[in-house]
Amino acid sequence: MNMNMTLVGQMITFLVFVFITMKYIWPHFITILEERREKIAAGLAATEQAKKDLEIAQHRAKQIIDAAKVEAAEAIEAAGNRATRMVEEAQTKARDEGKRLVELAQADIQQQIQAAKEGLRQQMAALVIAGSEKILGNQIDQAANNDLLDKLIGEI
Repeated sequence: MNMNMTLVGQMITFLVFVFITMKYIWPHFITILEERREKIAAGLAATEQAKKDLEIAQHRAKQIIDAAKVEAAEAIEAAGNRATRMVEEAQTKARDEGKRLVELAQADIQQQIQAAKEGLRQQMAALVIAGSEKILGNQIDQAANNDLLDKLIGEI
């Protein structure tokens, strides 16, 4: 019988223990577990949102990189076109400058030819007069000499 009383005492003690645990301790455990569950759920939701944000960011980065590649290609093409235009302009300017220099040289040559012809005419006239003086044996006066030179230069 002693055993029955012990068993009943243990049962009563166990029931009191369960009652006190259910009344005072269990709600705290439930609250802690509920908070823990909410934190885990929030963490999982944040992870999902972070994954979505990462995908969006990767997509934007790809778009920006693609746009930058297109822009770089356009800039390179524009630079190439500009370089080609600059080379063509330089060639055109060089040709024009060459033509101008050739024309200047030709004009200078023509002037030198004219000056040489004029000098030769004057020397020829002087030689003709000197030869004429020797043939005639006397010197013609200076005014007549100048008139004769002018006529000879005009004829030559």
